[in-house]
Amino acid sequence: MNRPQIHEYPAWGENYIKLVDGDVMEILERQASEFPDFINSLSEKADYAYAPGKWTIKELAGHIIDTERILVYRLTCFARGETQALPGFEEDDYVANAHFSDRSLSNFSREFELLRRANLYLFGSLQEAELDRTGTASGRQISVRALLFVIAGHLIHHTQIIKERYL
Repeated sequence: MNRPQIHEYPAWGENYIKLVDGDVMEILERQASEFPDFINSLSEKADYAYAPGKWTIKELAGHIIDTERILVYRLTCFARGETQALPGFEEDDYVANAHFSDRSLSNFSREFELLRRANLYLFGSLQEAELDRTGTASGRQISVRALLFVIAGHLIHHTQIIKERYL
């Protein structure tokens, strides 16, 4: 699959898309097992935040799952030809209202794995015409192709943050 062109996504998407080095479908597939294994290895730091006001590892895992759901919803809408603009979301509010601290990292691990594996069936079914489709979310145009790269890059981004700031 070709990388998305600059006109296919808003400026914020570049932060995630640039992190995807290689075949995005292979990366998405690999992440389905690598990320659950990674967060399972962090159980001793599950409730750790690297600074006051920052998310814990549990909250970060929950944010990753919430964001995957939202981005895949957008991808599905646009792939199917939705013309209505989709709303944005405030990630801090989602985390604040989710009571992620009540859950275990192994619970997040399993949920992410199942969610991503289910999403891979959708991703693999997309045809070129669907990948080229665009829609509006958070007031900005983005293509289905770009959303695939953002999904992969978002996880890469947060995995790097965990390694750099939490470990």
